[in-house]
Amino acid sequence: MKGFNSILATSVVLNAASTFASVLAPRQSSLPTVSVKGNAFFAGSNRFYIRGIDYQPGGSSQLADPIADAAGCARDIPEFTKLGINAVRVYSVDNSVNHDSCMNALEAAGIYLILDVNSPLYSINRQDPAPSYNAMYLQSIFATIDEFAKYSNTLAFFSGNEVINETTASTVTAPYIKAVTRDMKQYIGDRGYRQIPVGYSAADVTTNRYETAEYMNCGTDDQRSDFFAFNDYSWCDPSSYTVSGWDQKVALFSNYSLPIFLSEYGCNTHTRTFEEVASLYGPAMTPVYSGGLVYEYSQEANDYGLVTINGNSVSELPDFAALQAAYQNTSMPTGDGGYKSTGTPSNCPAQSSTWLPGNDALPAMPAGAVTYLTNGAGTGPGLKGNDGDGSQNAGGASSGTATAGSGQVTATAAAASGGTATGTGSAIASKAAAANLHMPSISLAPFVCGVVVVLSSMLGATLVL
Repeated sequence: MKGFNSILATSVVLNAASTFASVLAPRQSSLPTVSVKGNAFFAGSNRFYIRGIDYQPGGSSQLADPIADAAGCARDIPEFTKLGINAVRVYSVDNSVNHDSCMNALEAAGIYLILDVNSPLYSINRQDPAPSYNAMYLQSIFATIDEFAKYSNTLAFFSGNEVINETTASTVTAPYIKAVTRDMKQYIGDRGYRQIPVGYSAADVTTNRYETAEYMNCGTDDQRSDFFAFNDYSWCDPSSYTVSGWDQKVALFSNYSLPIFLSEYGCNTHTRTFEEVASLYGPAMTPVYSGGLVYEYSQEANDYGLVTINGNSVSELPDFAALQAAYQNTSMPTGDGGYKSTGTPSNCPAQSSTWLPGNDALPAMPAGAVTYLTNGAGTGPGLKGNDGDGSQNAGGASSGTATAGSGQVTATAAAASGGTATGTGSAIASKAAAANLHMPSISLAPFVCGVVVVLSSMLGATLVL
């Protein structure tokens, strides 16, 4: 989330076990599932634009799962409806509990979920990514997929969030993020789930944003993301499409073959009137962008909130009315918005002074995680973890380089009926040594962003709150 580059989770307060008393079976959905066609999202045969907000009440200081809090959902969904949104992004969930109540309530309100699958204890360590990409980590990621794949209003999964920042050294994590994306896509296919889009949420930095986008869209189909999102706070009211530089970004991504959307936006340097909403859903941007998510619903220390929360009550702040008015004054686009139905994958970026990966080699799936493709991940560890230590130093890391294309789905599980997959398939290690992934060593300078910064050199940097 804006204002934090990483998390040091020394304590996690969870009350879901006591407050989440309503366990409902998933009901028949009235919302169509969302899929990718060309460089756009579609709900059925209609172009789909994300018109949503980022939602994690409590932020990092009081980390809890908002989609496991039935009372919180009952409190907040009416506010979502007043805004007229169709999606929320949640940064962290407890994959050991049931989410039927909130997911069904969101679905009834016409709202989709975009979900980050990482958590503070189960994430890729920016400073030392190789050991943190291990079987225990993937078990948590896959368990989150198991929990949310059953809901038709699960729109997409983020494989990572702002792991790569403005420092060149942070780009060494790119192969591991991309490997996680590959593994998630294969797990979804091998377990027999529908093809839920998987992609990455990039930081609001210019030094390597485009290289990151190219990298996530290059290589074999199993390696490529289904979409690319980035956080963008460059439009600070009063501004315009050209003054903000948004026109240049649209031009830069005009030939990009994946859907693009803003995973966070809404600069608060000045009073927010959300002038950018009209441009984001206007004809200049819809051929390239598929909407975005305003940061953020609840008021936290960094002062981006639309509402303040006090127990079961909500008070709307001026930004709520401003965003509501901006949405009301901006009709959703009609037709296909000028999207491109076909496109060409990107070329992998060359190694440079700002981008360290020198080729498209990815680490193989850790051997201990391959069994999950056929047998399932089992119960997730939740936000606290099974032992409180998380996965980053759990051992069982990747021991080789994957053969390109080895992440293709080669087995299908009868997941819907509780069956077991037959056949095998995984991102298999080649004889090449894992050293093929080695990149030049550069000291990692601290990244200071916003008012509050929490460094996570020990416990990872995938989740930004």
